[in-house]
Amino acid sequence: MRAAVAALRERGVAKLMVAVPVGSPETCAELRAEVDEVICLSAPADFRAVGQFYEDFTQTTDQEVRELLARTAAERVLP
Repeated sequence: MRAAVAALRERGVAKLMVAVPVGSPETCAELRAEVDEVICLSAPADFRAVGQFYEDFTQTTDQEVRELLARTAAERVLP
């Protein structure tokens, strides 16, 4: 998230918002200092990991990420 925020700041975005379904209270507070707005639906005090709040938090493979990025890049080129 921080890498995305830094990249977008470099590009000079006018307003930067971060939205997450769940996060640690500390991280959400830190992000508030880096962006214009943070929307966090749940920031429980006992937060340990995002996966603890999902029934299925299967990891995305590197190959899946590459395929999604390639598909997105191809869609941007099409009129």
